[in-house]
Amino acid sequence: MMADSAAPQSEARAPGAHLVPALEVERLGKRVRLPSGELTILEDVSFAIAPGDTVAVVGASGSGKSTLLSLMAGLDVPSSGRVLLDGAPLSTLDEDGRARVRGEKVGFVFQSFQLLPSLTALENVMLPLELRGDRDAQTPAREILRKVGLGERLGHYPRQLSGGEQQRVALARAFVTRPALLFADEPTGNLDTRTGAAIIELLFALNAEAGTTLVLVTHDEALASRCRRHVRLDGGRLAAAA
Repeated sequence: MMADSAAPQSEARAPGAHLVPALEVERLGKRVRLPSGELTILEDVSFAIAPGDTVAVVGASGSGKSTLLSLMAGLDVPSSGRVLLDGAPLSTLDEDGRARVRGEKVGFVFQSFQLLPSLTALENVMLPLELRGDRDAQTPAREILRKVGLGERLGHYPRQLSGGEQQRVALARAFVTRPALLFADEPTGNLDTRTGAAIIELLFALNAEAGTTLVLVTHDEALASRCRRHVRLDGGRLAAAA
């Protein structure tokens, strides 16, 4: 029901509806120095993502997928090239500047959930709203937890929740700020097949409802097929972007 009611909004933000890309990667490179010499992780990667698009970043293990996500999200800085978010350079900002942009525009879902163990489900979801300075963090946090099926688990701590329930909390936390851009890094990697499938259905339903731009890093081709576009890496280079 959630996805059906969101279809008009999702179509309204389809690729090409805006002139400025939601995210643009220009000749991106990442190199690290090791005792044995310099290691190139990414080299000369360029592509653009339209607002409202769903994009899967795919490739073999070690191809640079997670490094690319970290650079696109401003969690790391490139050795060369740049990242533009809504037309504004992200990679040239200092850490405080990148953190401010992430807080305003970006949501994250990780394979390892990354919930704070000392906070309840409700408190974990409220946290990004509180850090942003919202006056009422509890009402939207309660609402989205109800939406992901955890309305009766608000006071439970992560250790009291199953893996699937923890990832539902993580999804609620990611979407509660209504981010323009959501990064998901192997979001079903720690879940069994059935639970993972349910989480993916929920992720795409929430994304369609919000009209968020989704960038999904995965080695799962079936999961990647749910996205409208694919960016494929091979040995740190862009093999395809379609």
